[in-house]
Amino acid sequence: MMEQLGLIGYPIKHSLSPWIHTKFLENTNFKGSYSIFEAREDDLLHLVQTMKDKGVRGFNVTIPFKQKIIPMLDELDPTAMKIGAVNTVLNHDGRLIGYNTDGIGFLRSLEISHPEVVDNKKIKILLVGAGGAARGIYYALKQAGYLSINITNRTIEKAELIVGRDKSACISLKDAERNLQEYDLIIQTTNVGMRPNEENSPLYLHNLKSTAIVSDIVYQPIWTKFLKEAEAKGAKVHHGYLMLLYQAQFAFEIWFGIVPPLNEMDKQLKQLLEG
Repeated sequence: MMEQLGLIGYPIKHSLSPWIHTKFLENTNFKGSYSIFEAREDDLLHLVQTMKDKGVRGFNVTIPFKQKIIPMLDELDPTAMKIGAVNTVLNHDGRLIGYNTDGIGFLRSLEISHPEVVDNKKIKILLVGAGGAARGIYYALKQAGYLSINITNRTIEKAELIVGRDKSACISLKDAERNLQEYDLIIQTTNVGMRPNEENSPLYLHNLKSTAIVSDIVYQPIWTKFLKEAEAKGAKVHHGYLMLLYQAQFAFEIWFGIVPPLNEMDKQLKQLLEG
């Protein structure tokens, strides 16, 4: 049986998801295809219904539809409900169930790349940004038991919406830069520094300590200005393409019930992005 998978969003012509999920299909010996479905907002409901009617096993959802698709689904996974955004949909016997794999994907990639953080839930973490990615990562870190997470953002009110009652966890960018030496893990969750604006960085790293781990979810370019400055300070770095890979792996797991082996896809993806 040929399984149908896909991606809904706009614009997405240059998405790496087809490459990633085609590799997963090959690595697990499933027969299927992964297609791109570009849609305007006016066409979204019709497209979702069409995929449901055709028995598409599952599909990913990206900008600008991660929130807009929610009313069109039959059910939400508790994590997606908590985060308020969906990036993966499973067609289970004609019922569309929404999931969010961003946070778990990030956490998996971080703990595999830097296993020293797994058993130290007391590390002090700083999230930079308060958008959808920050919300997903914050929730995953909390669920995993990490105890100290601060969020810095230009608009403090947006950060406060993520942390809920713990308003003290939200700090200004100036305070974050001033006290950066306090943090063991800094996670950049915005699109600042993404191609073609490679010269931009969301935070000055003058006070970064050399023992810190610095992560940037931007993967084009692989080496953002933020990560270059962190490495120059002696810090360990965590690249955004790893989150891309592991959130896709979790989506595949939701669709098929097995974790697809990577078989050095991390190295291949890195070469593809550098290519």
